[in-house]
Amino acid sequence: MKRAFSAGGVVYKFENEKLKVLLISVKNNKVWALPKGLVEKDEKPEQTALREIKEETGVDGKIKDTIGEVSYWFYLNDEKYFKTVKYYLVEYISGNINPDDEVDSAKWFSPQEALERLTYGSDKEILKKALEKIGA
Repeated sequence: MKRAFSAGGVVYKFENEKLKVLLISVKNNKVWALPKGLVEKDEKPEQTALREIKEETGVDGKIKDTIGEVSYWFYLNDEKYFKTVKYYLVEYISGNINPDDEVDSAKWFSPQEALERLTYGSDKEILKKALEKIGA
C-alpha cells in the first residue's frame, strides 16, 4: 500500500451579494469536484491548495481557514493507495476561469447548485463545513 497526500479548497466569492462556489469537472464532464492536487516535495499543504486552485481553475485566492480532511482508498496501475486530502476555505481574489488540461471545465455555482452537482459525498461534506464557516 502506498500513501498519497493532497490539498485543495472550497473557493468562494460574493457576486451581487450572492454566494458562489467554484467547482471543476473531470472525466469528460462526468465528475464534478473541488479543486485539489498532490502535495509536492518541500511544499506545505496551504501552498499546494493555492497552486492547484490556480492550475485547475485559473483563479487566485487567499486562505481564510482550514475546513478538514478526507481520506479514502483507490487503485492506480494495480497498486492500492491510501489518500488524505486537506481542504481549506479560500476566498477568491482575482482571475478568470481558465482550467489547465487536467480539467474539463470550471464553473461558479450557488451553494445549492454546487451541493447537487458534486459527485462525491466527501466533497459535499467538505462544502457543507465550508458553508458553515462562511455563515451561509
